[in-house]
Amino acid sequence: MSELLPIASARRTAAALWTEVRALPVLGVLTAVAAVTASAAGLVAPWVLGLLVDDISAGADRGDVLTYAAVIGGAALLAGVLTGLSAVLISRLGETVLARLRERVLDRTLHLPAPTLDKVKSGDLLSRVGDDVSVVTTAISQTGPTLAAALLTVVLTGGGMFALDWRLGLAGLAAAPFYVLAVRWYLPRSGPFYAKERVAIGDRAQAMVSALQSAPTVRAYRLEAGHTAAINDRSRAAMDLSIGVFRLFTRLVARMNRAEFVGLGVILATGFLLVREDLVTVGAVTAAALYFHRLFNPVGALIMEFDEVQAAGASLARLVGVADLDRPTGPAEVREPADGTLALTGIAHRYEEPLVLDDVSTTVPAGTRLAVVGASGAGKTTLAGIAAGLLEQERGTVVLGGVPIGELDRARHVAMLSQEVHVFSGPLIEDLRLAKPDATEEEVWAALAVVGADGWARALESGVDTVVGESAHALTAAQAQQVALARLVLADPTVAILDEATAEAGSAGARDLERAALAATEGRTTVIVAHRLTQAVMADRILVLDHGKVVESGTHDELVAAGGRYAELWRSWHVADLGVQR
Repeated sequence: MSELLPIASARRTAAALWTEVRALPVLGVLTAVAAVTASAAGLVAPWVLGLLVDDISAGADRGDVLTYAAVIGGAALLAGVLTGLSAVLISRLGETVLARLRERVLDRTLHLPAPTLDKVKSGDLLSRVGDDVSVVTTAISQTGPTLAAALLTVVLTGGGMFALDWRLGLAGLAAAPFYVLAVRWYLPRSGPFYAKERVAIGDRAQAMVSALQSAPTVRAYRLEAGHTAAINDRSRAAMDLSIGVFRLFTRLVARMNRAEFVGLGVILATGFLLVREDLVTVGAVTAAALYFHRLFNPVGALIMEFDEVQAAGASLARLVGVADLDRPTGPAEVREPADGTLALTGIAHRYEEPLVLDDVSTTVPAGTRLAVVGASGAGKTTLAGIAAGLLEQERGTVVLGGVPIGELDRARHVAMLSQEVHVFSGPLIEDLRLAKPDATEEEVWAALAVVGADGWARALESGVDTVVGESAHALTAAQAQQVALARLVLADPTVAILDEATAEAGSAGARDLERAALAATEGRTTVIVAHRLTQAVMADRILVLDHGKVVESGTHDELVAAGGRYAELWRSWHVADLGVQR
């Protein structure tokens, strides 16, 4: 059954975010100073207007008014410049933090163990490194500066109201309970909605990925309507959740308007009483009212942007959940194998009940080829994954040259090729250099020649500098397999494991690929999961699996003569192959 990757708690998400910010002290301090100064500059205008009211009441002349106007204009200009600077710095800080987090997420994703990748939904994984990153990026660039400025404005403006008169400050706090009630009503309802919405988007992505990946089969069996209906259902579920969130949001706006009305009304009423008793000036009450009115937008931004914060928080928690996954570590001390002898002893493995492999033992002498054959579901690919160190066996040992495979530099000594090879977009030579970054062009051409790919590579418009991939020059399935085999030659591992690595070429190109595979693995220990039994014929020894157990082992001639399970497979395949050739 498919599973979801972990999602971090709110506390863990906040801690991870703070850790990343602390790693950028200079940028963090500059951002904080610019934001605080910008908010403080915005307090000047209401305060000066209050002074102006008092001075006009006392008979101020035109020169005083112009002076006040100049001060207000200068403060507004300074606030505008600093607000722009703080927005840039906040975005810079946020984007840097997100980039660091995104790198960790991608690193953990690329190092996920094979069993985990088999269990998780591909749509969930894709939506995290795609949609979730996009949501957080939008929040940082658009919502982040607004929220930071709003929070600072609320804090500093509240302090300014108390500085005018503590009673006016308390009057402004009359709105606080109404804001708190609005938020307390909204948050418990909106949070789960946003979390469900992100999961629903992941489910929609999963449905689309499944349909696209199986497009040929879907068309062949005319299943388009069913898959379209499934995608529509997932999309409708995500849409319904989004509409539900918006309905909550409109009800929140009504509650906020109520708080604004109460707060401003209490300030004006309190100011009237204080002025009547000659405890404060009209200018002070004017400034307090302007300060509170100035809070409408910041408080509204803090509350109304909760939808963006909730969405970004849900996405950020999903990213941190992946970033916090343990990264597989190599052995404390890397050992070198004495030779290329690969020994598997007592191997047992299960995904669920029952065992997929049960007490499988075999030894592949250095430089020889072992072919693993059997019906679908016999455990061939699982055995190949364990031999490559990609899967961890439940019982048994895997030893290369006298050293347990977990104590080796697996990337250097073991390489595995499957039938699902990938051609990376970019120059062909860079694709090949993935196996050996410092490979010279001569070495690249030599590797292509070994697998018989130098002919078509030279025919390309720019040779190995030709850009290949889906958006450029598309390679055929056989050519893509040859590129993968050329990478194997460049990597030069001690052990090569080919998991049906020539199966995608079809009958026409399969024999050419088989010859290429033989050339690429010449002189190195090789385990071949055989899709075509001609691969088994060319192996030094054949291992026959049936329901996870070794039922036969020997050379092709020995097993055919024995008349057992392999002989049955050979007769069935040989007849089918002759039919295809005819």
